[in-house]
Amino acid sequence: MARKIFITGGARSGKSLWALELAKTLGEKVLFIATAIPRDEEMKARVEKHRRLRPPQWETVEEETQVVSLLEKITPSYQAVILDCLTLYLSNLLLLNLPEETIHQEIEKLVQAIRNLAIPIIIVANEVGSGIVPDNLLARKFRDLAGWANQTFGRCCDEVYFMVAGIPLKIKGDS
Repeated sequence: MARKIFITGGARSGKSLWALELAKTLGEKVLFIATAIPRDEEMKARVEKHRRLRPPQWETVEEETQVVSLLEKITPSYQAVILDCLTLYLSNLLLLNLPEETIHQEIEKLVQAIRNLAIPIIIVANEVGSGIVPDNLLARKFRDLAGWANQTFGRCCDEVYFMVAGIPLKIKGDS
């Protein structure tokens, strides 16, 4: 069975960088699925910085909302996949004004697509539930959905890591 690896942690905790390093150990042909679509100059600069960190032989696909159909088309010619980031994907779905039930269904479809994947996958997500309760409905809805999605992926993945200060703490999986 192909490894399913979930990496979570706070903002700027080193999740993405560690996901890149981990993927390099899985093979040279990696598909990087980026859910962040740059819409302003600051985000464009962030995305470009992230792009430069990836090996040139890796393929990058930017996909805001159709991640499930993309995963269903992946062939075993890749040695690994990185999905960065689940939280932005969830945000993209939320910004479509989809009903909460539909977003839950999309996350469940994503879980199934990942379970069916014949190659290793690394999923990166932000841990957003450690702060204060947001003061508005949309932010609370986002926090609740992100927490539920992280729990769902934590259960379905073989390995789970929590990043703190650039250090991966393994919280699930064989030692």
